[in-house]
Amino acid sequence: MQSGEVHLAKYMNIAADIADRIVRGEYQEGQKIFGRSTLAGKYNVSPETIRRALILLQEAGIVQVTPGVGVAVKSLDAAQKYLEDFGQRRVLQGLHEQLYDLVKKRDQLNEEISKLIEELMEHTLQVESRFNKIEEWKVLPESPLVGKYLSQLELCDQSRVLTIQRKDVGEIVNPTSKNVIEGGDIITIFGTLSASCKKGLVRV
Repeated sequence: MQSGEVHLAKYMNIAADIADRIVRGEYQEGQKIFGRSTLAGKYNVSPETIRRALILLQEAGIVQVTPGVGVAVKSLDAAQKYLEDFGQRRVLQGLHEQLYDLVKKRDQLNEEISKLIEELMEHTLQVESRFNKIEEWKVLPESPLVGKYLSQLELCDQSRVLTIQRKDVGEIVNPTSKNVIEGGDIITIFGTLSASCKKGLVRV
């Protein structure tokens, strides 16, 4: 539905159009207007749709429907009042449809937000899981690891040394198995140190 467009039943719009023609003077009070078949052809709808439109107009006191005789205009004032009420009805219908569209858009937006939150949580858990496996340890001077090669560290199967931070040298990235551990080094590992390797180390 386009913005500002209001959808009402066809028979309601036809009834409003006939009332409008009466108000504009196209049909005069007491004048006989076309029968159902002619009106159905004029508005390109079924006779049943015209019947429902005429019922509305007759109940509002605008026309008089007499079987076998036809439809006659009964009251101009009633037609004017009907149009006023119809205008208010269109306003209400429009507000209802705008509200429906907004609620529908809100629900779609909430669904998209929920999907994004799920994706965010999934990726967050993956990242946290990865970073929780990264540990930093400082090698104390009395540590039994001092003077040993990285290859001699008894790390868990999934652990590896990512960097070594050494005073007066800086950061050694991706150290090899031939790098020697020195007192004061800060080693960054991915994984978890075995119990035997933690002797003489302090978690940073």
